[in-house]
Amino acid sequence: MSERAPHRLVGEAHRIFQNVGEASQLFVDAVRAIPKKPTEWRAIVEQIDSLGVASMGIVLVTSVFIGMVMTMQFAFGLQRFGGLEYIPRVVSLSFARELAPSLTSVIVGGRIGSGMAAEVGAMNVTEQVDAIRALGADPAKKLVMPRLVASVIVIPLLSIFAFVLGLLGAIIVSATQFGVSPATFVRSALESVTLIDFLSGFLKTPFFGAIIAIVGCHFGLTTHGGTAGVGQSTTRTVVVVSISILIADLFLTKLFVLIFGA
Repeated sequence: MSERAPHRLVGEAHRIFQNVGEASQLFVDAVRAIPKKPTEWRAIVEQIDSLGVASMGIVLVTSVFIGMVMTMQFAFGLQRFGGLEYIPRVVSLSFARELAPSLTSVIVGGRIGSGMAAEVGAMNVTEQVDAIRALGADPAKKLVMPRLVASVIVIPLLSIFAFVLGLLGAIIVSATQFGVSPATFVRSALESVTLIDFLSGFLKTPFFGAIIAIVGCHFGLTTHGGTAGVGQSTTRTVVVVSISILIADLFLTKLFVLIFGA
């Protein structure tokens, strides 16, 4: 077993780099397909509806309750030092800079990415992707590009939606349990959250959207083995999307700190 372990590590590293390379090439092909005629407007609108509108329910529930939980956690900590008046500032900054964009992308990305992998993977195992190639069309344009554009549009909008709902949940808990009125909460939040704080969080969301779409489509297009392969692709997509977003979040946060100086 000990002799096989290095070979397994090498093989796993090779598979990871191969997937990264193939996904990167798929991203390049999809971006190049955007200006090509005819533009897939109908497919893009359908994907926006499928990815965005259908995800609003999960964003609503998770954002409101995350806002409530985070407010309770911060309040109990700040209460020890007599700092309840800082609850709106801490919660609003946390949501603007990190929770709304990143956590929403991870939660929604799992749903969106797995759906893409399942849909494209089912087309691949039933040879519909081969049929697209046989007709002279480009799968990157017909399948990947509409999902990429829709995801880049949808994730920022859902993150803003999550930010508003998260603050709504925080306002409810602050008013009912800690005596902070909604007017005081909103005023304090507006005083503490600057445009730089908002941009440093939400400028990351288009990158997260691109990651979700490319990972989902990549695993869908590489699906094999029938329905069992489709299941494996969806599982891998959820895992890889979550890890990729967290890794990208680290580097993007560092980049925006250097750019904005905050």
